[in-house]
Amino acid sequence: MKNKTPNSTRRRLLAGAVATAGLGAFGRSAFAQTTFEHPFVNGKRNLVAFPEKRPMIVLTTRPPQLETPFELFNDGIVTPNDAFFVRYHNAGIPTSIDGDRHVIKIGGAACGKPFEISVADLRTQFKAVEYLAVNQCSGNSRAFFTPRVTGGQLGNGAMGNARWTGVPLKDVLARAEIKSTARQITFNGLDTGIYGGGDFVKALEVNHAMDGEVMLAYQMNGADIPMLNGYPVKLIVPGYYGTYWVKHLSEIEIIDRVYDGFWMTPAYRVPDNDCACIEPGTAPASTRPITRFNVRSFITSLADGARLRAGQQTSVRGIAFDGGQGIREVAYSVDGGQSWRGAKLGADAGRYSFREFTFGFTPDKGSYDLRVRAWNRSGQSQPMEALWQPAGYMRNVVESVKVTAA
Repeated sequence: MKNKTPNSTRRRLLAGAVATAGLGAFGRSAFAQTTFEHPFVNGKRNLVAFPEKRPMIVLTTRPPQLETPFELFNDGIVTPNDAFFVRYHNAGIPTSIDGDRHVIKIGGAACGKPFEISVADLRTQFKAVEYLAVNQCSGNSRAFFTPRVTGGQLGNGAMGNARWTGVPLKDVLARAEIKSTARQITFNGLDTGIYGGGDFVKALEVNHAMDGEVMLAYQMNGADIPMLNGYPVKLIVPGYYGTYWVKHLSEIEIIDRVYDGFWMTPAYRVPDNDCACIEPGTAPASTRPITRFNVRSFITSLADGARLRAGQQTSVRGIAFDGGQGIREVAYSVDGGQSWRGAKLGADAGRYSFREFTFGFTPDKGSYDLRVRAWNRSGQSQPMEALWQPAGYMRNVVESVKVTAA
C-alpha cells in the first residue's frame, strides 16, 4: 500500500491524542484552543485542532463531533480534508488501524460465496471511479429548530463536499454470488458501542446498494481518507444522509430480511409523510428510515449582521445542493422574500456536489434581509417557514441573512 510512513504517523497521533481527549484534557496543551459563539442559546463552543484537522468547532470530544466553521464554505465547493466535519455515535472509536492488514469481510445468509477483500485488492483488482458528493449529517442545523429538540445542537457546519475515489460496491459484490432471497445489505465499521445503541450497523436495499453509485472509497480529495473520517475505507452513499456513510468499513452482510438493528429501528427515522414533518407537540402516525437529502441553499460570503457600504455593489456568493437530482435554479431576495430575481449558477460539478451561485446588488442606506431559494431538476425547493420534527433532522428552510448598509 502507498504512503506507509504517513499512515503509520497518523495512527500514532490518533492513538495518543484521541486517548487524551477521552480524559478531558484534549486541547489544553498540545493543541491551540479558542472559543466560538453560535447564534443560538447555549451556542458557545471550543475551537480545537484535532489530529489531521485544522481548528474545528467541537460539540463533544468523546465521541468526536466536530463541525466545520461556516465561513470555510465560501472558499470553494470542495471542502478540504482537514476541515471536513466529524460525527461518531460510539465512544469506542479505533485509534490504530494498519491499512496494509485491514480487510472487509463479506458474507451473510444471502451471500453464496463469502470472502474477504483488502484495501490493496480494492486499489489493484478493480477499475477506480471518482465523483464529487456532499456528505451531510442528518442533524445538520438541528440547533435552529423552534421549539428546540433533543440531540446534538449543531449549527450549519455538519456538511462537506469532497471528491471520493474508490470502487463501485456492485463490482465487489459481483464476487459474492448474491442469492435470489437477498433483501438488504448491511454495513459495519470498526467503531464499537459503549453507552447504548450497540454496534453502528446500517442497511440499504439490495437494488440501491447495487446501483453502481454506492462506493467503497479509499481516497478523499486525492489523499488517504483522514482517520476521523473513516480511514482506510468508507462507504459512500451519494445523496443520502451521512448516517449511511459507514466509517472504517469492516463487514458487509447480504441478508434475506429487513434489518432491524437499533440504528435503523428506532434510530434515524422520520415521519412517514410527504414533508417528513409534524406539528410541535404531536407524534407521527408512522415513521420511515431517513434517506435522501432535501434541497438546501446558503449564502456563504456574508454573515448575519454584516455591515455593507451604501452605494457600492456587493457580490454575494453561496452554495446549493440536493439529494441527487441536481440544482437547476437559485433565486435571491433582498427584501425578505417579497420579490425574487435569478442568481447566476456556477459550473455543474455533478448532481451530488455543491453548486455555487452568485448575485450582486447595490444597497442604499438601510437594512436588508437577504434570502436564497434553490430548485432541483424535479422542481423541489425549500419552504419559507421551517418545518418541524422531533428528531431535528432534514432542516431545509429558506435561510435569512440580515445586513445593514451605511
